[in-house]
Amino acid sequence: MMRPLTLQAKILLLAFLNIVLLLTVGLIFARVQFRLDLGSFLLAPARERILATSRLVALELPGTSRDQWNQLLARYISKNTASLYLFDDDGEQLAGETVTLPDEIKRMTRQRLRPPPPHNRDEGPHFRPPPEFDGEPRREPAPLEFTRTANPTRYWAATHMPVPMNPGAPPLRTTMVWRFDSLWTNPFFFNFKPWLAIAALTVLISAVCWLPFIRGLTRAISNLKTATGQIAEGNFEVKLSTARRDEIGQLSDSINQMAQRLSSYVSGQKRFLGDIAHELCSPIARLQLGVGILDQHASPGEQPYVARVQEEIQHMSALVNELLSFSKASLGARAGLESVNVLETVRRSIERESRGGLTIETKIDGRLSVVAQPDYLFRSISNVLRNAIRYAGHAGPIVISALAHGENVSILIADEGPGVPAEELEEIVKPFYRPESARQAETGGVGLGLAIVRTCMEACGGQVSCRNRSPRGFEVELLLAAA
Repeated sequence: MMRPLTLQAKILLLAFLNIVLLLTVGLIFARVQFRLDLGSFLLAPARERILATSRLVALELPGTSRDQWNQLLARYISKNTASLYLFDDDGEQLAGETVTLPDEIKRMTRQRLRPPPPHNRDEGPHFRPPPEFDGEPRREPAPLEFTRTANPTRYWAATHMPVPMNPGAPPLRTTMVWRFDSLWTNPFFFNFKPWLAIAALTVLISAVCWLPFIRGLTRAISNLKTATGQIAEGNFEVKLSTARRDEIGQLSDSINQMAQRLSSYVSGQKRFLGDIAHELCSPIARLQLGVGILDQHASPGEQPYVARVQEEIQHMSALVNELLSFSKASLGARAGLESVNVLETVRRSIERESRGGLTIETKIDGRLSVVAQPDYLFRSISNVLRNAIRYAGHAGPIVISALAHGENVSILIADEGPGVPAEELEEIVKPFYRPESARQAETGGVGLGLAIVRTCMEACGGQVSCRNRSPRGFEVELLLAAA
């Protein structure tokens, strides 16, 4: 699967496509409006170079002996991927490697025809030589002719140069035939270095213009993403910079206001829960006292009803205690963090939560310590262990282990129970959430156990995560900084 493009890459790609499209539209407009021929535009410098080189060769031919003309031609094409041949006005080759020219190229080498036989004066003063001789018309050749042949593809250029061989004698009318195997790889036609320089300059200018804007935009969006992710995790203390004066700056200011409002709402809700739980403690205590007195005076037939009331009051008392614990952990700051021995805390939790007939194994190095608030760590381990005993104590041993990972320590509490549906793993650490399998009155619990663990871990600067084991079982991991 292909990795999706980042926003920065998308903007750069869009800018590049914008430049390409503008150039394409400009070329189309120039071709239509000004009849600009791109081929002529590219061939014009090549024609000048071919003519200039041909003139230089023509100037050196008179001073070079006939047997050295091949070396002279080779010297001018040694640096270019081309072949150069020299022909006279009758199409006979004078210099260059022996070559058989195609018919259309042969016609280009014949500048003039042999003079026709002298006409008979008796034919009259208005006699004109026939327009054709040997089947070919007379013509005045152009300084440079260019054509292409196929099978294989070759490009040919013919330059017609007079060479003054002897003073006072007519010049030797010659044709220099150039053969090129390609246009784009030949420096006579296309020199890629200037184009590369122009492309590099274009990229540099685009980078100078676009990169600061793109980097600023993507950095601001990345900060927004990080801040909203922290808010989603319950951390409302984020603060985004509002120095920008555009829409992103306004969005940052709105997110800051939203975080403050959410923080006040959540804090008020947690404080409200704590206050309610605290206020309920006194009436519940009086109810327990009254039901205890009632139990002493109840008749045997009334005892079952009194016992049921006592169970409900006990359940209500446990709920209130859980609410108090959750409220204290939620509102607690990270003050009071210290080095806590993991093995000692685990042993205290086992002594408190263990019941007869259960197997609880520990695999913890006695020297391992973490940075935490002692009561919060004890409460977290006790709550997780209580859940494991409640829902999976009958299924097999419960194993508590601790492993050091660099600067962190993982405390793992694993059981052999049925686990939790995968879609509920992220939900069970939320307040008052219970999986469907735990929604029975006999199992107890109000859905605050793991929520308290989460708030305690966050207050200690740690994290909690839950996962199912293979082939069966459930595991809770408490991650804290190593002491």
